[in-house]
Amino acid sequence: MNQPLSANPTSIALDTAAAERVRASFKRQNAMALIQASLGELRHGRSEIHLPHWEGVEQQHGFVHGGVVGMIADSAAGYAAMTMAPDNASVLTVEYKMNLMAPADGEKLIARGKVVRPGRTLIVTQAEVVAVKGGKETLCALMQQTIMVMHGRQEK
Repeated sequence: MNQPLSANPTSIALDTAAAERVRASFKRQNAMALIQASLGELRHGRSEIHLPHWEGVEQQHGFVHGGVVGMIADSAAGYAAMTMAPDNASVLTVEYKMNLMAPADGEKLIARGKVVRPGRTLIVTQAEVVAVKGGKETLCALMQQTIMVMHGRQEK
C-alpha cells in the first residue's frame, strides 16, 4: 500500500551538491517569488514548497486559486525529481493531472512532492497539497506528473 507523501519514514538525506543545485534553481524561478512561495524540506526524491495565504493568490471566494495550487504542486514534484537527476541535467514538466479535493483554505499551503519512479529520460512523480489552518492539515489537492530529464542541458 502506498504511504501518504506526508509519511516519510525511510527518507534518505540529500547530498550537499544536489541540495545547492535545487536551491539555486528555486531562486531563479521568478514565478515562485511572485506568489511568495518558499522551498521547504529537501530529501532524496522529495521536496516541499510552502505558500502563505495572502490576498494576491486568492480567487473570488477567498480560497487560494487552483492555478496557484497547481504551481506549487508542479514545482514541489519537479524539485523532488531534480534531486535524483544527474548533475549535468535539468528537468522539465511534460504532463500533470491534478485533482482539487477541497478548498485551499488555511493560513498556508504545503505542497509535498515525491518521486514515484525515477528513470533516465522520464521521472514519474506525485504531489499532495495540504491547507494548514489552526495547526490542522487538510488535503486539498493530489497531482501525478511526468518529468523529462534533459541530459547535458543546464538551466539558464
